[in-house]
Amino acid sequence: MSSVADEGADAARRHRRSTVAVKESLRELRNQLSLLNHQVSSHLTLKDVDLDCLELIARYGPLSPSAVARSAGLHPATMTGILDRLQKGGWIVRERDPEASDRRAIAVRAVRGRNAELFRLYAGMNAALDEICDEYSEAELDLITDFLRRARTAGNAATGDLANS
Repeated sequence: MSSVADEGADAARRHRRSTVAVKESLRELRNQLSLLNHQVSSHLTLKDVDLDCLELIARYGPLSPSAVARSAGLHPATMTGILDRLQKGGWIVRERDPEASDRRAIAVRAVRGRNAELFRLYAGMNAALDEICDEYSEAELDLITDFLRRARTAGNAATGDLANS
């Protein structure tokens, strides 16, 4: 018969194994999403980093080029080339920023008419995610969402720590 201490040690080992499994699953998911994004970007004749920046602009824009660079962790000079490619491809427009005190300030906005191309390329993944989510209760989905938000926040903090070291 196990003692209480043995049961506690077993529970701690199971928890560690579960934690390792979560971390491994997140790494595998990151790799798979990276491969998916690479395929999407190649279908659109964009670079992977272009697609990343387009996502930021579409989600949070209009943004200044420097805000996009900060959010993407890129040098402003690199951002100029990315924005040039996105504009040439008809994915974004650069406009004067009416909110800025400097009349020369520019805001970058995604072209909404192009969203259908992106949705089509991500349709398989979105449909699969809908099916997966259908298998969970609302409370379970709330828990998963909370975990993912907290993991994103931890990743943001770790990124900031590395950038400042």
